[in-house]
Formats: sequence, structure tokens, C-alpha cells
Amino acid sequence: MSYIHGYDPDTLREVTDSRECAERLEEIGEQRSLHALLERVWLLKVLDRFDEALSISEQSVRVARMAGTRRDLLRARILHATIMQCRGAYAAAEQELTMCAEEAEGQGWASIAAFALQHRGKVHYDEGDYESARRDFKQALFLRQNAGATDKQLESTLLAIDAADRRRTREVVAS
Repeated sequence: MSYIHGYDPDTLREVTDSRECAERLEEIGEQRSLHALLERVWLLKVLDRFDEALSISEQSVRVARMAGTRRDLLRARILHATIMQCRGAYAAAEQELTMCAEEAEGQGWASIAAFALQHRGKVHYDEGDYESARRDFKQALFLRQNAGATDKQLESTLLAIDAADRRRTREVVAS
């Protein structure tokens, strides 16, 4: 999304302009296309409106299941899992992201598999499992490099690997 201005190096969350996101959310309104639903979910997520985001993300999964492609459905499920993560449902988010990554890899959709693994890594990171987070981020980096990802996508993954390394080091020093 063009609304991402970077990533917080400690939380790995998107850095956005709240006003800009709120304005875009208002522009979209109640549009029901899958693309609009997915954008609304993401905007609600970055605005910390997780209850609304959960409801719309469930709707987007239903719409993708009925009228979208398998790729659309995976994207909707991954976004839904990120909302579960934001709400603290880490086990459910991890399970959903694992299934999405496996299905995408099985279909040869490296960029979608990398997207799922990047987010699963963020789940592990939020749980404090920095070794598993790093492993997922490294796998996402490998898949993104092989899929010809943009420098911006690679940069976000490298930032995540660095953050996981810093947290692991802090834990080792503290113990």
C-alpha cells in the first residue's frame, strides 16, 4: 500500500499517516468489491480499529471464497490472520498463516508464500519467539529474492531479520 512510510524497527508495524489512512477509509466507504474490502481491513488495522477490521476481514474471506481466485482467497486469509494477531490470538493466526504459506508454496506462488511467512514471523516476534521469527523472515527473504521482489519488500524483510537478531541478542545478554 502506498500509505506505508516505513516500519517501526522495534514493533515491525507499518508506519503510516493516520489522517491519510482515515481519509482513504472514508473515500472507500461501504464499497463491497474484494479489493475495497481488503483495503478497508488494512486501513482499519493500521488505525488500531481491530474489532471493525475483524468483521470486515471475515467478510472479505467469504467474498474471496465465493467470487475470487485461489490467490485472492489466500491474500484475504493472510490479512484476516494479521487481524487475529493484532487481537492477540497468536495460535490461530500462526495456524492460518502456516496453512496459507504451505498452500502458496504448493502452488508455486512464492510471493504469496513469502507474504504469509513474513507475517507468521511477526506473530512469533510478538510472542517473543525471536528464533522462530528469524527463521520465518529468512525464508520469506529467500522466497522474495527468488521471486524478484522489489527493494522495498526486501528492505522490510531485512529490517525484520535485524529486529529479531537484536531481540535475541538482548535476551542472551539478559540471561
